[in-house]
Amino acid sequence: MPIDVWPVAAAPFIGSFLGVLVCRLPQGEPVVLSRSHCEACGTVLTVRDLVPLASFVALRGRCRYCGEAITLFHPAIELAATGVALSASLAATGLQLWLWCLLGWTLLALAWIDWDWMVLPDALTLPLLLAGFGAALLAGPNRLLPSAIGAVAGWVAFTGIAWIYRRLRNRDGLGGGDAKLLAAAGAWLGPEPLPRVVLLAAVTAAAWTIGMRIWRGQAVADEPIAFGPWLALSIWLVGLTA
Repeated sequence: MPIDVWPVAAAPFIGSFLGVLVCRLPQGEPVVLSRSHCEACGTVLTVRDLVPLASFVALRGRCRYCGEAITLFHPAIELAATGVALSASLAATGLQLWLWCLLGWTLLALAWIDWDWMVLPDALTLPLLLAGFGAALLAGPNRLLPSAIGAVAGWVAFTGIAWIYRRLRNRDGLGGGDAKLLAAAGAWLGPEPLPRVVLLAAVTAAAWTIGMRIWRGQAVADEPIAFGPWLALSIWLVGLTA
């Protein structure tokens, strides 16, 4: 399948916006109305400072005004957004391609926020859930019922697991954001792929935790981990191969 250049060309700019979203949304800062500025010196950045990837390369990774190193977070999320568009282009075309990009870019933002802040904001999970219903409706009226069943199944499954864990361990094991994200996955994918999503997320999260335990040489089993990144990754991988 030939790669559609338009989503790929737009992806670095989407990634730049996602970077702003990841940095500001968890802290309650305005995402759209506030100007971008250097994190070191506070100087407001101009258009030539904000061209995705190109500005970072041209400035050799340093602020034009104070010379401080620019964090690799910005080019990394722009490249990740491009990777989302490339992988989606291999699985879909036309409107479906843009819908999958929307899903992938939102999952990328959610995964990054949860990794950094241990939270999955309703401002992203709930619109993603509604977008799943919209995507199902666009695919055909007969897809709306499976979408609704998937959303309910995803939310009930993780809410139930969280309740049982809290009763047994007297502490939270899954956050409400995880349940909402799995509900969104059900809305996009339907109910059938959800067991694979959960299994893959659990395996990858466990593998990461065990790897960190070995690398650090200390017990990390009881340390809280962000499950959202692994869940988001699993939704994306299962969705592309469903």
